[in-house]
Amino acid sequence: MKIVPVACLEDNYAYLIIDETTKAAAAVDPVEPEKVLAAASEVGAYIDCVLTTHHHWDHAGGNEKMRLLVPGIKVYGGSLDNVKGCTDQVENGTKVSVGKEIEIRCLHTPCHTKGHISYYVSSKEEEDPAVFTGDTLFIAGCGRFFEGTAEQMYQSLCVTLGSLPKSTRVYCGHEYTVKNLQFMLTVEPENEKVKQKLEWAQKQREANQPTVPSTIGDEFEINTFMRVDLPEIQAKFGAKSPIEALRMVRNTKDTWKGVTHCRAML
Repeated sequence: MKIVPVACLEDNYAYLIIDETTKAAAAVDPVEPEKVLAAASEVGAYIDCVLTTHHHWDHAGGNEKMRLLVPGIKVYGGSLDNVKGCTDQVENGTKVSVGKEIEIRCLHTPCHTKGHISYYVSSKEEEDPAVFTGDTLFIAGCGRFFEGTAEQMYQSLCVTLGSLPKSTRVYCGHEYTVKNLQFMLTVEPENEKVKQKLEWAQKQREANQPTVPSTIGDEFEINTFMRVDLPEIQAKFGAKSPIEALRMVRNTKDTWKGVTHCRAML
């Protein structure tokens, strides 16, 4: 199994999931179809299906063009999400195969949108699985609660995704890592793992390299949204439950203005 991130638009990621035996590939959120098809061609792969995480245009907006460019292609999307260009609706637990080696399990991870799907990908080869989380789970972050509640995001992050093997690689829908980690340091300034990850992420971006993937295990160490079961996190917000803490972290992030950079006066 080979995974190729394809940078799209301003800060989106599409992905190719390639079965190296057959060169069949799934494209995750190919919002710029020509760019994603070119990336497949570069590695000798052909795309035979699209996995759409959710209905927002910057994820599903390339589906109809992809169907024109690849006649007969299957476009998967959540049954509750009214995904543009969808040919095959999926539910929680739906399974999809790519080539001979790759199995994909659909996970319903609602809140950012009602029908948001994360795709859990494993190979028959002995390698770490991967999960494509769209705008539900970011590295050191989570999506805004546009169509759901804190209860749903807790279930999606901490239960559905949190129960995956800790070694599962996390491929998210946007390059938000540096800003997310800067925010996490305002919530957990004592968290050394966050400091280390931020330093690494800044170097990656300065070199124009992606910060994906993370892992589920890493997210439990650096992502406050996934650490709300910890009493010390709840105490920071005066929260009486993980869900209340999650809601408060999200509210705080929604009003956070970001890091201000002051230029020294010479």
